[in-house]
Amino acid sequence: MKRIVLLGGNGYIGREVTRQWLKKDKNVEFYVISRSGNNKLVDKRIHNLSADVTDYNSVEKVLPKEIDCIIDFVGHPEKDSAELVKINKQPAEVMLEIAEKNNIDKIGFIGGILGPKSFTDIKCDIINMLKLSNKRVEYVEPTVVYGRDRKDALAKMVPVFKVLGVFSKKLKPVHVEDVANELITKLTK
Repeated sequence: MKRIVLLGGNGYIGREVTRQWLKKDKNVEFYVISRSGNNKLVDKRIHNLSADVTDYNSVEKVLPKEIDCIIDFVGHPEKDSAELVKINKQPAEVMLEIAEKNNIDKIGFIGGILGPKSFTDIKCDIINMLKLSNKRVEYVEPTVVYGRDRKDALAKMVPVFKVLGVFSKKLKPVHVEDVANELITKLTK
């Protein structure tokens, strides 16, 4: 793979996927699309682009001519159901439309099995929607992701989740490097 589009790829997991993939493949180029167009990572193979990832027409304007893979990193829990759909489902729908219109065979997605039921349900619905496409869909479904530069309140609770993870796989925290490696491995096999 040469050209990879990341929707929302300048976030925590997206940056780690980019870091690892750049080390593994010297010929890969990333087109990271987000509202801000900003990214903490700097490399000549990373192209930061600004667009509304919930709007196909906005994203389509900044896409490279050829794309080998597209990955959706956008999503988080929201209390308002309309915002939950906008933040989680609309970027996935945009990704799928891009994949269909540009003959992209590989799609990547970050699911989620821990959080409010509305969040885990919409992530599951999105995975099922993507699987119904004629595209190769690879995804990971992490629980609490920790490590690298995450220092929020949830990251401070990782020791508690490690103990709880002994009793429930659904609560076992996973290191961001492992999440990134799993997704890269699935997409490059």
